Amino acid sequence: MSHERLGAPGSSIYSHDPQYGCQLNMTGSAITNGMTERMGYITRVQSFSACHRLHSIHLTDEDNIKVYGKCNNPHGHGHNYKVEVTVRGKEVIMIPLDHKNLDKDVPYFANTASTTENLAVYIWNNMMKAIAPNVLYEIKIHETDKNIVTYRGE
Repeated sequence: MSHERLGAPGSSIYSHDPQYGCQLNMTGSAITNGMTERMGYITRVQSFSACHRLHSIHLTDEDNIKVYGKCNNPHGHGHNYKVEVTVRGKEVIMIPLDHKNLDKDVPYFANTASTTENLAVYIWNNMMKAIAPNVLYEIKIHETDKNIVTYRGE
């Protein structure tokens, strides 16, 4: 993410983030209209299985065995990899919703029933304002262990 330096009065710790049109301080919080907005991080965990062989073309076969041991097996060895991908953006979910009475504290629900389905639509709409187009795929809310709502903007 590119930032332009802003040379704020008496400080050089602020930069402009063109994606959000706001200032960022060194803590990663956005500053809009003099108020600090927290930045959130969302992590997605994916798994895949693959094999490989630790072997350097710069070493002899004997040296490869010494360096890599059983991981130099000519047929390779396998792993079950777990990959975490994290994206950064405005906290459009936690700030307006966490520890709130949805019906009384969130203006959207003044005229809209606060069902989990409508909550998913609300989160979708707010996420769409904060991220690049065509990035958001789905919102999934676990209301209970048995009730899960999925919304994909349709």
